[in-house]
Amino acid sequence: MKNYETLVDATNDLLQRGYTANLSFDDDADNIQDKSQNIHLTADDFEVDEFYRFEGPSNPSDMSIVYAISSAKHNLKGVLVDAYGTYANNSSSAIEAKLHHHQVSDNLHGSDRPKAD
Repeated sequence: MKNYETLVDATNDLLQRGYTANLSFDDDADNIQDKSQNIHLTADDFEVDEFYRFEGPSNPSDMSIVYAISSAKHNLKGVLVDAYGTYANNSSSAIEAKLHHHQVSDNLHGSDRPKAD
């Protein structure tokens, strides 16, 4: 993985590498969505290819994480930006479990991956 100085540097580089969809959590955080294409991804529909964490230089509570996400099912590559730490989305959904799992595991194959219920 690359090292980036800022969140903007990371998102710009990912955009240049084909991660063009602007992804966000849907209203109940059970899916990730690309509103422009009306695509809703469940935890089984995508892979986390890369992620990068950032902390604000003047405020440690200003923390974000950028995910590079791909979906073979929907032929989609996109970027999801989320807070972590104090302002993180603390949902217990399968989406959050999958995103957080990638931060702590080096073995992300087969049965090790969280699945939607």
